[in-house]
Amino acid sequence: MAKIVIIGAGAMGSAFALPCLDNNHDVNIVGTHLENDFIEQLKNNNNLHPGLNTQIPQEVKILKFDKFEELLKSNVDLIVLGISSKGIEWVSDQLSKLYKDTAIPKLLMLTKGLSIYNNKYELLVDKLERLLEDRGIKETIISAVGGPCLATGLANRVHSSVVIANKDIQTAKKIADMLNTNYYHTSHSDDLNGVEVSAAIKNIFSMAVGAAKGLCSQNVSNDVREKNYLNTASALIKQSIHEMEIFVEHLHGKKETVKGLAGLGDLYVSSGGGRNAKMGSYIGEGLTFSEAKKTKMEKVTVEGADLAKEIAKKVNEDFDKKKLPLMLAMIDAIVEDKKLDLNWELFR
Repeated sequence: MAKIVIIGAGAMGSAFALPCLDNNHDVNIVGTHLENDFIEQLKNNNNLHPGLNTQIPQEVKILKFDKFEELLKSNVDLIVLGISSKGIEWVSDQLSKLYKDTAIPKLLMLTKGLSIYNNKYELLVDKLERLLEDRGIKETIISAVGGPCLATGLANRVHSSVVIANKDIQTAKKIADMLNTNYYHTSHSDDLNGVEVSAAIKNIFSMAVGAAKGLCSQNVSNDVREKNYLNTASALIKQSIHEMEIFVEHLHGKKETVKGLAGLGDLYVSSGGGRNAKMGSYIGEGLTFSEAKKTKMEKVTVEGADLAKEIAKKVNEDFDKKKLPLMLAMIDAIVEDKKLDLNWELFR
């Protein structure tokens, strides 16, 4: 039995507690400094998580931030980061205060992301490693989870398959074995770059596939589009995978990873519903991003759009529209706030 601490009481962090618990581990969820009221309400409502509409088992210990230091200074085997990408600097500060004079436990990231640092692409795992090193933590073991696993499904113990990635394959395998259950099926990979890049950029392509209904034809009724858009969606999925392979290899990942759980699998889940696909559907109908955001999704975070804005300049420097016609069309539509215009003749 291992002691696992999940930082962040959001939907995915809380759902992740289930396979940990079902492996008979000592499972603890500790909220961030912003989640005290949320945790209070959660406990007062018999652990019914509003984001999951599911009760978190009482065996999972759910703690407020005031217990953070005490909990993390105990004998922890694995720290799981269930925070948002914007919380990486905050968690780096917190962890560096606690582990300056002792080895930091293994880290597992549920959070996905890609940013630009010093005009280079930086994966979230690399950003965390850099921030911890800047704060005096020189040796870290950071793994990541990729694959098609929605939090509500995991919380209800539906069959889900994921890949645990670490540059050291034995570390990845050990963590995968710790988490594997009869419904949470874990594989492992040493292609950390491929898994993380796929997990991040699939959000942009999910918007593109989500636009299929609006894009499938300009000359038919909405009813015909509703019944026949899958031809177009399939073409967009194929092009998405092709371009994801190009982009993943550019960031030193393995091409074959894109056709696995972290790429094709996650793209399928994300484009079938969720925030990125929803935004894509509005853009496909002819709205600009700003129009859709203001009138349809004003208070909703759209990860694919945020990523498009973050990496737009660098992607346009590194690639032309003959190489990544779909990705650059989506990025241009978001960043330049114009209607989506695809050049199908450039698709491969």
